[in-house]
Amino acid sequence: MVSETYQSKKVCVIGAGPSGLVAARELRKEGHRAVVLEQNHDVGGQWLYDPNVEGEDPLGRTPSLKVHSSLYTSLRLISPREIMGFTDFPFSVKKGRDMRRFPGHRELLLYLKDFCDWFGLRDLIRFNTRVAYVGMLDYYGTSTDDVVGCEDLKWVVRSVDKKTQIVMEEVFDAVIVATGHYSQPRLPSIKGMDAWKRKQMHSHIYRVPEPFADEVVVVVGTSLSGQDISMELVEEAKAVYLSGKSLDISEGLSKVISKHENLHLRPQIDCLQEDGKVLFVDGSSVIADTIMYCTGYSYTFPFLDTKGIVAVDDDRVGPLYEHTFPPSLAPSLSFIGIPRKIIGFPFFESQAKWIAQLLSGKRTLPSRDDMMQSIKELYHSRDVAGIPKHNTHDIAEFEYCDRYGDHIGFPRLEEWRKELCLSALRNADTDLETYRDSWDDHELLQEALQSPHFTQHGAQDFPL
Repeated sequence: MVSETYQSKKVCVIGAGPSGLVAARELRKEGHRAVVLEQNHDVGGQWLYDPNVEGEDPLGRTPSLKVHSSLYTSLRLISPREIMGFTDFPFSVKKGRDMRRFPGHRELLLYLKDFCDWFGLRDLIRFNTRVAYVGMLDYYGTSTDDVVGCEDLKWVVRSVDKKTQIVMEEVFDAVIVATGHYSQPRLPSIKGMDAWKRKQMHSHIYRVPEPFADEVVVVVGTSLSGQDISMELVEEAKAVYLSGKSLDISEGLSKVISKHENLHLRPQIDCLQEDGKVLFVDGSSVIADTIMYCTGYSYTFPFLDTKGIVAVDDDRVGPLYEHTFPPSLAPSLSFIGIPRKIIGFPFFESQAKWIAQLLSGKRTLPSRDDMMQSIKELYHSRDVAGIPKHNTHDIAEFEYCDRYGDHIGFPRLEEWRKELCLSALRNADTDLETYRDSWDDHELLQEALQSPHFTQHGAQDFPL
């Protein structure tokens, strides 16, 4: 719904990664006063590579992590650059930089810096600032029903300057949480895990393969990161055992395994034994030096106190209407970047626009009851489909992103963008080692480069 009364709000954005940056841009465009709090020294969020992992808990079991980024040195994008840009700022090739279609992680960081500079966002950001606490103002044990849904709900944000340790407390009209979800390791529960004396680590702190030279390494998880890291380790390690829930693997991974004598596929781990033995559910075993868990990440908001209104339950953040708004606290509290398995940047942009327009009063949300009903229907449909709770926010559906954008008249994903995404997934499925450098979607690529998305800022340099 569209309203005629406009308001300017003071809004705190937590995080200066892709979702936080586009939130700041949209807030300012809508006339709000945005303050972005970023714990690191620069923009980028997950894309700000950090090689210094010494001192980090190898399994990420500490309440607060020192290292935010989970990027490893050699990481390259798994999606072609053409599909990744914000709608009005294409991820174009620049001379003198990484010009590949699937560039290394630094190129995406430079894109985000370009975005930040182009739209003049840097002056909105406070760097080296850790958010310690976010809570509702004047909440003195009042019943939840009295507090929620208040039009004048305000938020106390307590932050710490990491250099001076000075604590600042401020009041905001609204808070947008844009802290990402690729930092807090998600670990399996394996019998004997706590007693196993050798090295165990999560891929969150993996950076380079050289420390694993001549080791026997068990990599747990056959996701893209597990596959990527295994392919890198196999050049240094004595042997790599890739352990997955299913032995039904892609043609691409099968080709890689058949090519390397020291890369082996194994089923799930049954238990770990104190002498270093790793026992698999098929009865086979191996004595390993290191176990690396490539088992994904969990949502965590240690600074956020909503008196239990918003909670994380087995990686289901809820209740959230459209994965964005807690019905009883929206729009003064919102989340950008919760959904996974989407074309991220355009979706974050649509979220940011909707939030900014809700805060200005240009649009309104459905009633609290209607939002809760929508969430119940989502959970029910997921349950019926047999989707585990921890996959609640996995979208994997272009149509959902299009329907989401319809709330604010946001442009639907271009067909070329969808097709290039699918083409890359298919290519990776069949040619895991080469898909980033060898492709057969030249016609689609030309269609993309000649589209308004790429021509809107005038002539650019593109690879053919």
